[in-house]
Amino acid sequence: MIVDKLFESVQLGPYTLPNRIFLPPMTRSRSGQPGDVPNALMGEYFTQRTGAGFMVTEGTQIEPRGQGYAWTPGIYSKEQIEGWKLVTSAVHNKGSIIFAQLWHVGRVSHTSLQPNESAPVAPSAIRADTVKVFIETGPGEGALADPSEPRALETNEVKELVNLYAQAARNAIEAGFDGIELHCANGYLINQFISEHSNKRTDEYGGSLENRLRFLREVVVAVSNVIGSQRVGVRFAPLFASTEEERVYLGLVESDPFNTYVEAIKVLEDANIAYLSLAEADWDNAPDLPDDFYRAAREHFSGRILYAGAYTIEKALRVLENGYGDMFGFGRPFIANPDLPERIRNGWLLNKVDPSSMYGGTEVGYTDYPEYCE
Repeated sequence: MIVDKLFESVQLGPYTLPNRIFLPPMTRSRSGQPGDVPNALMGEYFTQRTGAGFMVTEGTQIEPRGQGYAWTPGIYSKEQIEGWKLVTSAVHNKGSIIFAQLWHVGRVSHTSLQPNESAPVAPSAIRADTVKVFIETGPGEGALADPSEPRALETNEVKELVNLYAQAARNAIEAGFDGIELHCANGYLINQFISEHSNKRTDEYGGSLENRLRFLREVVVAVSNVIGSQRVGVRFAPLFASTEEERVYLGLVESDPFNTYVEAIKVLEDANIAYLSLAEADWDNAPDLPDDFYRAAREHFSGRILYAGAYTIEKALRVLENGYGDMFGFGRPFIANPDLPERIRNGWLLNKVDPSSMYGGTEVGYTDYPEYCE
């Protein structure tokens, strides 16, 4: 069967993985309160999905200012590190590999989520638009809100953030993770430094593309120095839009996305990291990445290349056959089908995801989706 190609083993850094299917990072907002502490329920969720070649956690804030949505987990406190040990030990007992996605939302936050209700921090004092954040309004409740006006980071604060990423990587290894993924996509902090729209700085971190990539470069090098470059991955979300309406994506679609992301990929190649993860647009009728970008990514990056974003089996096989990608993430199908790889292998029908239980709540819509039963 042609799908057998997805079940070939693949090397990812130091790890030999059993198949080419991975669980991509997806915010589920189930951390324990107070303190945004990972819990046994989260351990059960990931353990159910260990049929994946490997897994990446939901975005995990590296410091209190890094939070942009209610009930997302952190990895900066002792309690959080201990909570993550419940997850990693459960996954390792199944013989599986799991990376932590390190996350700082930057300006995509609300004062109610910030320490002392301060303004969120960002490269420049430019409010995020075309996006909502999920804030806590009461016990077990939440509501969407517009992001708050951010304040621009001082140069010394940017350098301190590099150190915070490095410390979060240390914490991840202490918590038992096999590696880390840097969230550099979807309009969050590292993406905000890269973007010409959100970065209007006049210091060494702003202006030219080389300067706008400096924060990315320093963070990648810092975490690689701490845990080894072959246990590091980076996620980007380049968007090539054909119409002006499609070009609005957290306000960060570049005027020259091809050159911006090719140069960013070169930074990753220089750092010799394990993988590059590319999140494609996932709305209905969203454009695929252009073939010349697929080819450029492969040309300029020698590690593994991962793709996700409303992928079908057919698209994954096509990208694999063309030699553009090595592993493929299936997000929403994995939410509703904990045994997704076996369903793919056998052609079994898929459960449908319940969008009302995606974010926050209990085990409902989280760990109660059934495995296949004839």
